[in-house]
Amino acid sequence: MSSAAPPIPVTVVGLGADGWAGLTAAARSALSAAEVLIGGPRQLDLLPHPLCAGLRVAWPSPLRPAVPKLMAEHAGRRIAVLASGDPMFYGIGRALCEELGADALRVHPHPSSVSYACARLGWPVEDTEVVTVVGRPVARLAAALHEGRRVLVLSAGAATPNEIAALLRERGFGPSRMRVLEQLGSEREDTYEGTARHWDHAPGDPLNVVAVDCRRDPQAPVPRLGATPGLPDAAYEHDGQLTKRHVRAATLCALAPAPGELLWDIGGGSGSIGIEWMRTHPSCRAVAVERVPERAARITRNAAALGVPGLRVVVGAAPGALDGLPAPDAVFIGGGLTAPGLLDAAWSALAPGGRLVVNTVTLESEAVLAERYRRHGGELVKLAVAHAVPVGGFTGWRQAMPVTQWSVTKTATATKTAPVTKTQGDPE
Repeated sequence: MSSAAPPIPVTVVGLGADGWAGLTAAARSALSAAEVLIGGPRQLDLLPHPLCAGLRVAWPSPLRPAVPKLMAEHAGRRIAVLASGDPMFYGIGRALCEELGADALRVHPHPSSVSYACARLGWPVEDTEVVTVVGRPVARLAAALHEGRRVLVLSAGAATPNEIAALLRERGFGPSRMRVLEQLGSEREDTYEGTARHWDHAPGDPLNVVAVDCRRDPQAPVPRLGATPGLPDAAYEHDGQLTKRHVRAATLCALAPAPGELLWDIGGGSGSIGIEWMRTHPSCRAVAVERVPERAARITRNAAALGVPGLRVVVGAAPGALDGLPAPDAVFIGGGLTAPGLLDAAWSALAPGGRLVVNTVTLESEAVLAERYRRHGGELVKLAVAHAVPVGGFTGWRQAMPVTQWSVTKTATATKTAPVTKTQGDPE
């Protein structure tokens, strides 16, 4: 924790659009007793002044860095923090727990907008995917788009429904039904709907949730994307520097992403490995390191188009560009393998249990991998893929360049590697 918890627990109260009338007796009592009331302007305006006489403090922007300062400034006083709906569901409760610790909080949750929306729509909450675009790019929604899925989008404001409709059209989901639910739980609650393809509604109330019944246009020029690694090569913008589909699927299998883990994708190319790592789970993170600025920009565009705009792109040559990056759970090297010190830097950055996967197509780099395999074990495999192509009036096989892949999990007893000497001809 970054600061000591105040001696008096901080009360966190979830508010709905119905304001004071929707609060429990315990929540009302806590707000009435508070000496300091912290929240957004809209939330503070929902509290009656005669009953809530505490000092009113509006959150500054950006909010997260202000949390420790405000808690320290008002330490020792009875503090009540206001949140929208359930404070622990994409709310301020998380930041307060990280700052003060769970024992320093007393949380009074309110039904979330998701609960209200599912109740109005007749959608089982457990079968509904939720994507928030509050303070985040709308492009995040792209990763959740699959035929027949129901998605609730926590809106950032009045313009969000139009942005969602545009994204759905762009990603081949124009037939999807959209419903905008405004002011859920209040007397001003309202709903309007349409399809993304023909969406022409003017911006409405900024307090809204968007429900999407995903329907894909079978004639859309955008390729269908599955939920597993190995997306079609056509899904990526690239200049030839792309780990091809079947090798990519085998590479992700060897990397074995798990929720919350961080990948270093070194020699990012088109970003496909980092992007598909992040698509396996919303909490997976990745850093793509690419020395060519044009390719780095392309990685950013691909990440946004495929629903993971949070992919971090570092422009620079490894191993120097790795300095200062957060420690990875896994590392993939897809280019520049024989750059002096690169393998050593990647290996040293991994804690015991971390995974390293390296792909190469040259004999020189293959020799390097054979030596590392001899020292550290793991798996050394050759991946060969052939595609059927026309041969005159017949059909034959065209062999792609075979890829040598070394994958290894670092153990607690792993020895330090010796420096690697750069050889000629290794592609980056």
